[in-house]
Amino acid sequence: MKIFVSIKQVPARDSNLRVDAGGKWLDESDLTFEMNEPDAYALEEALQLRDKTGGEVVVVCAGPDRAAQTIREALAKGADRAIHIRQDEPASADSLVTARLLAKVLAKETPDLILTGLQSDDLGYGQTGVILAELLGMAHATIVMEVEVAAAGLRVKRELEDGWFQHIQLPLPAVLTIQSGIKKLRYATLMGIKKARAKDVKVVEAGSVTAEASAAIFVERVYLPEHKKQTQFLTGDPRQAAAQLIEKLRFEARAL
Repeated sequence: MKIFVSIKQVPARDSNLRVDAGGKWLDESDLTFEMNEPDAYALEEALQLRDKTGGEVVVVCAGPDRAAQTIREALAKGADRAIHIRQDEPASADSLVTARLLAKVLAKETPDLILTGLQSDDLGYGQTGVILAELLGMAHATIVMEVEVAAAGLRVKRELEDGWFQHIQLPLPAVLTIQSGIKKLRYATLMGIKKARAKDVKVVEAGSVTAEASAAIFVERVYLPEHKKQTQFLTGDPRQAAAQLIEKLRFEARAL
């Protein structure tokens, strides 16, 4: 089975985040970066599927030159090869841009299965996998907890609300959005790090992939939450005051 995993490089969770001078994104001058954690679970699921069924795992990452570090980490964990779509666009590029780039590259690779994380830790759109499936005309399932290879394709377990789950059959090829936390993540071993140096990383320039990658969403402003204090006095007897309090909590504070 030929499995592709979409990964993204994001700022590390313990980074000191500051807005850049233009107010459009983060100041990346002193940031450290890491693999998007939901994508790490997608990679782990792909590696375990390959170990059971055979084939290869290929990671695909759209990002600037620094994303090569995250790609090497994926190779060190066990991925067989990688494709780096070199994209100098800001990290705030929308899901449509990313999905179009991935679709153009993956369409030439004839994948059996494509896995993505549930969402990215920086923007959290949670749309790339869904759009990618539509662009490639593949079956798709989201919030996947378990994946089993069946005779007719795949059998997957999806997480629903209130503790409910759904089991569905999917034909191949397919795109799956993997839920975080479903497996224990592996660490890159010293031997894996050494082997990663010899594994193939194909670099593709984003501009040569597609001319249609115009953003549909634009970031107008990035800013810290504004903290405001306000005191309100509730009048009337206790019953009236309680009714006013409930109304304000429900409709103004939206805490109920």
